[in-house]
Amino acid sequence: MILDCAKLYYKNVKQFKKFFKNLGPGFITGASDDDPSGIATYSQTGAIFGYNQLWTAIFSFPLMTVIQEMCGRIGLVTGKGLAGVIKHHYSKPILYFSVFLLFTANTINIGADLGAMAQAAQLLIPIPFTLLLLAFTGITLILQVFIPYRIYARVLKYLTFSLFAYIITVFVVRQNWADIAYSTFVPTITFSKEYLMNIIAILGTTISPYLFFWQAGEEVEEEVAQKKLRMMGAGIPKVGDHDIVQMRLDTVIGMFFSNLVMFFIITTTASTLHNNGITKIETAAQAAEALRPFAGDFAFLLFALGIVGTGFLAVPVLAGSASYALSETFGWKEGLYRKASKAIGFYSVIVIATLIGLLINFTPVEPFAMLYYTAIINGICAPILIFIILAIANNSKIMKKRTNGAFSNIVGYATGIIMSILALVLLGSFILGY
Repeated sequence: MILDCAKLYYKNVKQFKKFFKNLGPGFITGASDDDPSGIATYSQTGAIFGYNQLWTAIFSFPLMTVIQEMCGRIGLVTGKGLAGVIKHHYSKPILYFSVFLLFTANTINIGADLGAMAQAAQLLIPIPFTLLLLAFTGITLILQVFIPYRIYARVLKYLTFSLFAYIITVFVVRQNWADIAYSTFVPTITFSKEYLMNIIAILGTTISPYLFFWQAGEEVEEEVAQKKLRMMGAGIPKVGDHDIVQMRLDTVIGMFFSNLVMFFIITTTASTLHNNGITKIETAAQAAEALRPFAGDFAFLLFALGIVGTGFLAVPVLAGSASYALSETFGWKEGLYRKASKAIGFYSVIVIATLIGLLINFTPVEPFAMLYYTAIINGICAPILIFIILAIANNSKIMKKRTNGAFSNIVGYATGIIMSILALVLLGSFILGY
């Protein structure tokens, strides 16, 4: 009996290792979407609206999955990142505009994430905020600049385990599962400014431009690592049906995981903060601290540690996606597989974006304001890029026989239209001061 159990355990562990090994850019992209900024947004959602916006986790899942699948497919088929494809086939003003907004939004987001990591760590250990901020900045830069790509990719993959903290936390806290199920599958929509603005914030957090550039670039990095390409942007790789299927599975799993974590963060904060009258949450660290009186020390510890872990995952993705975009725009050598001395421009962007993000934390701008401005920039940039991605994915000269199917086009254009409307609402509220 014991021997049979041991064999079964060994078999399951072996299968899990094989499954985990096959996960790649899509999984890392999805997990990095739940960064400290996203955690703050989801925590605010649960605190203000309780369970009422849980349905957004199901709603956003197919939208982001389809867009990210297109980005991954573009990278696989062309052997170029998204900016490289846009540069060679479309208007340069659109490219420059998109990349400028991407760099700006990513830099602000990096600053907000680094600050949230330091704040969360400060809740656990009595070290000054500035020292923690500098330490986290240094570690993320070392990971990107000095660690070889194959090792670095594994590090990012293992950092995704930090997100399980939010899944575990849900089951530490008492939940009303009947109300959760109802709110998940039966949307409750209130036509108020606060409700609609929060929907915009959620979609702006989940369907973000930096994810588009990152996944396309990482798919090409994988092709270089697997010797299918000599270098990024050099030649057209041979892509078989198995490669497309594997990328799609990886992407679906990554986006499902991302939305699952979002679902559990909203659930946790709804059942604790909202139910106890706490409806004002502006940072992820504040959400962790507010949990302690109602959910206990263990839930507080998991939530705080998760913020630090997701920050280590997301900051390199934010800096890396900006670097891919700028390097392809200006024709610099790019790729995490290269040594820093062989891609000075590429790594310089990573360092500069991260350091500017660090310095943002010493300005008088409040963290929540940073997230708000980032949402505005992402809201402007995302719809433009979505329609460009759709144009690329339907262009047979670029994609050969790997163009979009009907389902991808229906969901993709619906996403672009929804995000465009939301961007106009967001801009209108900002300009008019509503």
